[in-house]
Amino acid sequence: MFKKLLASVGVGAAKVDTQLEKDQFIPGETVHGKVVIQGGDVEQSIDSIHIFLMTEAIREVDDKKVKEKVTLQKYPIADQEMIKEGETKEIPFSIQLPYHVPASHGRLPIWFETGLDIPMALDPEDRDPIKIAPHPYIDQVLQALESHLGFHLRKVEMEYSKRYGYVQEFEFAPGGEYRSYLDELEAIFFLHEDRIDVMLEVDRRARGLGGLFAEALEMDESRARVTFTDQELNGSLETVARKLQQTIDQYKK
Repeated sequence: MFKKLLASVGVGAAKVDTQLEKDQFIPGETVHGKVVIQGGDVEQSIDSIHIFLMTEAIREVDDKKVKEKVTLQKYPIADQEMIKEGETKEIPFSIQLPYHVPASHGRLPIWFETGLDIPMALDPEDRDPIKIAPHPYIDQVLQALESHLGFHLRKVEMEYSKRYGYVQEFEFAPGGEYRSYLDELEAIFFLHEDRIDVMLEVDRRARGLGGLFAEALEMDESRARVTFTDQELNGSLETVARKLQQTIDQYKK
């Protein structure tokens, strides 16, 4: 009885360790691994085992920016397991990363968090950091903006949007011909299996009285959406750059 009481508060209780085949992925990739449960000093019943894909995002609260944990995906791994005293149990799994998982730009943390749901006890957890490279479709658009159109990636942040939920926002400083009439360009990517939708927010420099008036009222930002098919993205970088340029150039007027 005393051992059960100690286990209920985490002393001598079961432990969990998630082991991944690797720790670097791209959006949409399948992750293979196993959950290793090490039994403690007493037999314990486990109601469920879940893996959570986690990150952090910035949200405005009372005019202040705060960081908060965000659950991107929840994966059920197993339920109704019994772990005996001192027993080691391994549960293999394969889970697919969602296409909306953000890339590991800057210091953005992304991790898997494994939890065991144990009745009447402190639930053990395990945290495994991972790295997410930009999906090849996103990488194509980034290359087109930077190498062909002269934009410079200035900042990448995971933010909360009332309209889209949690999104990763890419902020670019204009270069070349765009330096004279753009303050900045922001991009959000909505990735699908066979295409990518790119939401662009163009912040134009104030030009003349009308421009100054618009800027003072924060009306100078314009939004546009451009879609690239997998055929376009697997083609030449020049084609992608040309389509982006045609979209951005609409705001020269």
